[in-house]
Amino acid sequence: MNIELKIEGMTCGHCAARVTSALQSVTGEPVSVSHESDSADISTGYWLDPQEIETAVAEAGYRVTEMIFTGEVAIPVSGMHCQNCVRRVSGLLEDAGLTVTDSDLQTGRMTVLGRFNPVQLTGTLAQAGYEVMAETSDNTAQREGKAADTLKAEHQPVAGGAAAVAESRIVNLAIDGMSCASCVTAVERALRETPGTTEAVVNFAGESASCETSATLDELLAAVAAAGYSAAEMTGDSIAEKEAQLASAMRGTWQRALVALSAGAVLMGGMMAGLLPDVGQQLFWIPVGTGVLMVMIYAGGRFYRGAWTSARHLTATMDTLVALGTGSAWLYSMLIVLLPDSFSGLARHQYFEAAVLILGFVGLGKGLEANARGRSSLAIRKLLDLQPETVTQVTAGKDREVPLDDIREGDQLRVKPGETVPVDGEIVSGHSAVDESLLTGEPLPREVSVGMTVNAGTSIQQGSIVIRALKVGEQTALGNIIRTVRLAQNSKPMIGRVADQISAVFVPAVILLAMTTAVVWGIFGPAPRLDYVMTTALAVLIVACPCALGLAIPMSVMIGIGRGASAGVLFRNSDALQAASKLDVLVVDKTGTLTEGKPTVVSVHGDTDAVLTIGLSLEVHSDHPLARAVCDYAREAGAGTKVIDGFSETAGGGVEGTLEGIRVAAGSLRYLQSLGMRQVREGPDVSGSAVWVGRGERILGCLELEDRVKHDTAEALAAIRKLGLKVVMLTGDTADSARKLAQQLQIEEFESGVSPTEKMGRVRTLQKQGYKVGMTGDGINDSLALGAADVGFAMGGGADIAMETADVTLTSDSLMSVVKTLQLSRNTMANIWQNLFFAFIYNAALIPVAAGVLYPVYGLLLNPVYASVAMAASSITVVLNANRIRIA
Repeated sequence: MNIELKIEGMTCGHCAARVTSALQSVTGEPVSVSHESDSADISTGYWLDPQEIETAVAEAGYRVTEMIFTGEVAIPVSGMHCQNCVRRVSGLLEDAGLTVTDSDLQTGRMTVLGRFNPVQLTGTLAQAGYEVMAETSDNTAQREGKAADTLKAEHQPVAGGAAAVAESRIVNLAIDGMSCASCVTAVERALRETPGTTEAVVNFAGESASCETSATLDELLAAVAAAGYSAAEMTGDSIAEKEAQLASAMRGTWQRALVALSAGAVLMGGMMAGLLPDVGQQLFWIPVGTGVLMVMIYAGGRFYRGAWTSARHLTATMDTLVALGTGSAWLYSMLIVLLPDSFSGLARHQYFEAAVLILGFVGLGKGLEANARGRSSLAIRKLLDLQPETVTQVTAGKDREVPLDDIREGDQLRVKPGETVPVDGEIVSGHSAVDESLLTGEPLPREVSVGMTVNAGTSIQQGSIVIRALKVGEQTALGNIIRTVRLAQNSKPMIGRVADQISAVFVPAVILLAMTTAVVWGIFGPAPRLDYVMTTALAVLIVACPCALGLAIPMSVMIGIGRGASAGVLFRNSDALQAASKLDVLVVDKTGTLTEGKPTVVSVHGDTDAVLTIGLSLEVHSDHPLARAVCDYAREAGAGTKVIDGFSETAGGGVEGTLEGIRVAAGSLRYLQSLGMRQVREGPDVSGSAVWVGRGERILGCLELEDRVKHDTAEALAAIRKLGLKVVMLTGDTADSARKLAQQLQIEEFESGVSPTEKMGRVRTLQKQGYKVGMTGDGINDSLALGAADVGFAMGGGADIAMETADVTLTSDSLMSVVKTLQLSRNTMANIWQNLFFAFIYNAALIPVAAGVLYPVYGLLLNPVYASVAMAASSITVVLNANRIRIA
């Protein structure tokens, strides 16, 4: 159900924040409040007492003038004792234009669907002798428990232990032992089948998994192990360890590949030079075959172990193909050596050199692939590197070095020039310039001083500061970014799920095709048939590359999302990345998105000196945003302050006091008029916001304020139009203000006076017209539209609820970040399609060639050794192409 409120008395974002706090204390639900349209929206699944809502708003200093409930809700009605009562109440509800969808005499609930005024409805029922209860025990428990459940989920330990975890949370795992997309399917199945797991996504390129689960860590690790792979919880330390293990493993991979290639080169060179004896010379070839087997075990042990594990679990992977191909080549060659008389003529060709060369080239390809894949996690690594291991804690005026993990909220830390801020905190002493480029993408440092906040991951350029920790660990802005990037990199776009389904049956299909190829050549092939059978079947097994299919999408997604994070663009998941590439309409909010969201005085009307002096003297006692703007302007104009007696402030109205025995006031025109002040002559034509100033019974004039356009807004809008998107502005501001800004920024389509619910409606209307709609906003009043859009962009510094609703969070408040997002999403999706093309075309073209389709016409067969080179090249091509996103 949605609750729409019209609220009187709000004049700015400060007022909206107070109303939001008041409503959330009553509802326990997300609330969207707009001072521009004097409205509020509440989305809830429960009946809320309208009297309680009105009281909460009134206590905050404002007034509800209209309240409408829309949707389906169960109304708790007392006084119903029989089915006749139920029928009578149903009739009253239907007379009010509502549809009764359910009735429950035992619980006293009447479920209705429609749009109605709850105050009028409760009055109608009261006149008939029935009372709508202010609250129900079930609702109370659910509403009070919601916040507690959220808090417990946020602080639930991830590590497994003796007790099972009741709440679902996100667990990130590092997976070892995967060789292709078929492995991804096996690990995902194992995790999803673990009791308590609602979702599991495995990333082949990142060798990682993300699970939403209530299972313990031990249960998850056991499930992965049962599927034939190993796993460990992924933390900052585990990532560093994994990188060290990867470096060590790559050295081993190079060494094993070199040994295999060297052995194969010696055998091939000897054969080509005619230096090797006939295969009938068992005294020579049996030791050679044994030596080749030792090389194969050393160079290809991981493939054979992986194939054995897959076979035990009744699955097939790339390891299966390599093991079958090289194993068959060695076994066939040894049979020729041990039973030479059983093979005649050309059929006595052995494949010892092919077996080791295949392992050498495949291993070489795996090494190059792993090296390139390692760079795909650079974004996470850079973010983790922003967290120092030790910090300087200030205790009783003394500095001491302590581990970062020991810091708690409220601790004071000293940060010196060149050091990284370790936590989110408030500056308590000192001033500095802070480099925030790695978090926001903004190149220019920000000047900070006492009372201002700094975020973890930013660096101090000059001047030492002392900060009080507000958020630590994963709760910091940096921790949230790392968590968001990691989850997004492990997620799969819709196209990725389709590719996984294809990859899951790819290896079994290749094995079946190799067997079919062998049978066909065995029946219809020329002599020596066994030689042709081995050559073609082996080539089919080796040339097929499920790795390229498995890497095509996750490599591009990881690098694209990682590059986005480096530029201050945080995708919620890869579906958002894919959807952003298809947008053709961008809906923008005005305040805080196109403009700075900070009012400044642009002109003074009336008795300038008196307006500035009285305005400054009064507003210096207020913390209202408009008051700060007035004070800044008055001080710059050289105005002084005078002593104000009996100062008071009216929320949503203004301030008043006594100056030299005469009442003075500053605030809205309506507020001054309510105090009995009047304009002597016709007032100025003010199209925007204004603070009016009065003395005695006379209004002296006003200060007109304006929210200035951001310096790069016009450039960003031009770039968005160049990308082919239509721009639509929706704002709750006045028609004159909206028209003026639209003309200035050349926005052809705009609408003013739009409430949060109406913004959502406009977005849905555009979608019904066939548009893919993006919505950009930064405030609570934008959250409904952000959620309704195909892609919601939450601007940096915006409200938490806006960022929770959005698909993309922009750490910068510049609209150019939206341009970067659109360009990056299009480049990444284009790269994904290129990779899929390479992977599918490669397999579609070379598997038939390996099977021998060119032989009848051209007499050409694909040598299994060349097939292994082509297999390695396909994976490397996909990985290198994905890395082009870094420079696109």
